[in-house]
Amino acid sequence: MASFSERMAPVLVLWLAMCLGATWAVDRGNFKTCDQSAFCKRQRALKPGDSPYRALLETMELTNTRLTLQLINDNNKVRLLLELYRLQGNITRVKINELKPLKPRYEVPDVLIRDPPTEPLSVLSQDESGVVLSLGAESQRVIVSVRPFRLDIMEGHDVLMSLNSRGLLAFEHLRMRKDTFSYKVTSTVASVWDNIKRVFSSRADPEAEKKEEADSADQAEATKEEEEKAEEGMWEETFKSHSDSKPNGPSSISLDFSFPGVEHVYGIPEHADDLKLKTTDNGDPYRLFNLDVFQYELYNPMALYGAVPVMLAHNAQRTTGIFWLNAAETWVDISSNTAGKTVFGKMLDYVQGSSEIPQTDVRWISESGIIDVFIMLGPTPKHVFSQYASLTGTQSFPPLASLGYHQCRWNYNDQEDVRSVDAGFDEYDIPYDFIWLDIEHTDGKRYFTWDPHKFATPKEMLQGLLDKKRKMVAIVDPHIKIDSNYKIHNEIRSRGFYVKNKDGGDYEGWCWPGNAGYPDFTRADMRAWWASMFAYDQYEGSMENLYTWNDMNEPSVFNGPEVTMHKDAVHGDWENRDVHNIYGLYVQMATAEGLVQRSGGVERPFVLTRAFFAGSQRYGAVWTGDNAAEWDHLKISIPMCLSLGLVGISFCGADVGGFFKSPTPELLVRWYQTGAYQPFFRAHAHLDTPRREPWLFGPENTALIREAIRQRYTFLPYWYQQFYHAYRTGEPVMRPLWVEYTQDPATFAVDDEFLIGQNLLVHPVTEEGARGVTAYLPGKEEVWFDIHTFQKHNGAQNLYIPVTMSSIPVFQRGGSIIPRKMRVRRSSSCMEHDPYTLYAALNARGVAEGELYMDDGHTFNYEKKEFIHRRLSFSNNVLSSVNLVPDSHFTTNSWIERIVLIGSSKPAKVTLKTADGIESQLEFDFDASMSVVTVRKPGMNAGADWTVTLE
Repeated sequence: MASFSERMAPVLVLWLAMCLGATWAVDRGNFKTCDQSAFCKRQRALKPGDSPYRALLETMELTNTRLTLQLINDNNKVRLLLELYRLQGNITRVKINELKPLKPRYEVPDVLIRDPPTEPLSVLSQDESGVVLSLGAESQRVIVSVRPFRLDIMEGHDVLMSLNSRGLLAFEHLRMRKDTFSYKVTSTVASVWDNIKRVFSSRADPEAEKKEEADSADQAEATKEEEEKAEEGMWEETFKSHSDSKPNGPSSISLDFSFPGVEHVYGIPEHADDLKLKTTDNGDPYRLFNLDVFQYELYNPMALYGAVPVMLAHNAQRTTGIFWLNAAETWVDISSNTAGKTVFGKMLDYVQGSSEIPQTDVRWISESGIIDVFIMLGPTPKHVFSQYASLTGTQSFPPLASLGYHQCRWNYNDQEDVRSVDAGFDEYDIPYDFIWLDIEHTDGKRYFTWDPHKFATPKEMLQGLLDKKRKMVAIVDPHIKIDSNYKIHNEIRSRGFYVKNKDGGDYEGWCWPGNAGYPDFTRADMRAWWASMFAYDQYEGSMENLYTWNDMNEPSVFNGPEVTMHKDAVHGDWENRDVHNIYGLYVQMATAEGLVQRSGGVERPFVLTRAFFAGSQRYGAVWTGDNAAEWDHLKISIPMCLSLGLVGISFCGADVGGFFKSPTPELLVRWYQTGAYQPFFRAHAHLDTPRREPWLFGPENTALIREAIRQRYTFLPYWYQQFYHAYRTGEPVMRPLWVEYTQDPATFAVDDEFLIGQNLLVHPVTEEGARGVTAYLPGKEEVWFDIHTFQKHNGAQNLYIPVTMSSIPVFQRGGSIIPRKMRVRRSSSCMEHDPYTLYAALNARGVAEGELYMDDGHTFNYEKKEFIHRRLSFSNNVLSSVNLVPDSHFTTNSWIERIVLIGSSKPAKVTLKTADGIESQLEFDFDASMSVVTVRKPGMNAGADWTVTLE
């Protein structure tokens, strides 16, 4: 019989979870501000001014691939080593580390997809004040200034970016604690050794002796000064009841960057805030520290579940980016010389001839590690996306089914509940692809297991879904119940795979199972073992249509500081302090690898993660976490996913309907209409909320939700094509308007509408009781067509659109061709062989182009060129389909059943010519009111060459 403590553990955990979440709002007191984070407070106390760092030009070494140069802090005489690399693709890498650290400092592994290839650096000029280096392309160069140390990256006469221009480079060197026995021994030995050296060196060189004595005196004075300035929190720190032992002492780093001419910066997710980042002068910096935050607050810089330390800076002339490769807790300060100025104030500056150039200054502060920064010089947004993708990889190409609709809640009760919900979708004629199981499906929160009573025959359940070409996702979290009868726990403990506490024992914390251990996913052997657990003979009850959800992988520790792991927990040679933000990436990496391996490397995985880091795009999807059924949470889902897309993570979505609380029918409908046009489309709800399957809100709302989901399914060919493009290029699927309209300042702060690829513009209705929305249609030369009515609108205007509850304002760009499948069935797999309708929206010149991409939708065979990728183009009244990849090989049964030419004049006749030269006349209709030609049943195979001519 289980002990009393074992039986009470789940009760205590549920009570603790309820305490954390019962108010349905975040308890800010659980999470640190900068003032409560000792290193942030110390670093932020440093004000802009002359930097104490000086470059020692006599130490400069230049090879074909890198420049090295020592820097010295004139206050404490500690030397740093600067490494400068020119990388392929217009990227500059800057690394700064201690020249001789007391012990190695953490450098983040496994994020870069390869050692970035370098290009030659050359010296253009040099004198005692500095050195100028050529960056090759377009007269780009780096100016290294000596005193104070500073880097300026220039192109022609323009400064693109400056480093340490505000003098905020600060590098807390590793040191020994002065009140320890080892410090005293080391100091004594060092003193004796210095005296011995001095005796021998004085005999050889009296001048050297004087210099040595002077240096030694300077160092001693600097050290004494530093010891006297030791502040609270440098060697240990307490937050609430939690103590951080800080065995390595202070180790934080900081560096400032300036962007002349820039007012708009973006990125550094995850924050529930606007797309355009705000200045932080009057509040906390943006925080990057993966945390489990119950129903987070909106419009503030608090840390959330994931952290991607990438920022983009944009103006009408150029886009640049910074990738700060550091996995420790990080804070980002932003200031601007135009912050707070109204539009009128800026106009007044212009009229009065103010010469002040806009500038944004950014300061990065991290608790440990080194400075390792990649400066991506664009010059366009798409160049920056390509540059970042060359470093960390592109969005993984997901299975087609994962772009369909996902139905989830905490929790579907048992197999009968799953069967009933599945049947409900058929009864109400609503398509879906995945149904999800949360933590209650397991045997007592033991992952890789099934509740023996509620889910007694999981394969039977999965086979029932498979018979309908549907799939399931089950949760597998990275906290492992400590139970000697649990195979997974016993294996991890026997192999020594758990994270350790500061005293060397296994680290334990509270999470859903009660007392839990945390596998050390930073270990490659641990990840390999974890991946092997997804094999069909290990994960009992699993089948090929079961996929995985990694939640709580920040990691979440209910009784830990800030609901996460203690920073002095140990991962091999490193503290959690060093690796914290990369833990979630490793969990998803190992899980995705497990799903690939179980199929013998054939099938693409689908893994959803809550925690993420730079590079997480390579392993699957993310969502925005525990949101709430409130209108503002619906609105914030747009900038949150846009921010993630800008830093490589395209597969993003928010819980439709809100996780906490209960949505009104109006909010639920509007959320489905918004989610249907976001990359990851999943409804999810908290255990304590009433059921909210799409048919539970009356026939009228059921019809509205059905229509939104069906619209999603008609666009699946376009969504899939966009994800293929993201996989190939690194460009975001869901993107801000400014990415395509780089010179239009009216787009720079827009985050209530967005583009899907280049060709669909979506302005969801996110206001309660809305009777209309105003959408900005960009592009002076563009025309936009309402996808529902084919109404034509000119670009570069704010368009007021009256809306009803059925309205989803979506526009197709004139000049584009979008393939759709209009025969919506119960799942995406059921539509595999269905025909296409091509929607060709003509621009003002009567031209349009697009693509058609297809493959088997689920394997890696596309890597062997088993796909169809065709260029569709319309010009001079001829629509043609041409093979873009002649050596590809794939066949399809799908055909073209309809062509819709929007913005066309009426033809006298329409002729089809196939690849074998056979011509035939086609039937068509013409709607004069909307200038739409509809060609019916042309009948050619979707993978063939053909032309359709309007005469």
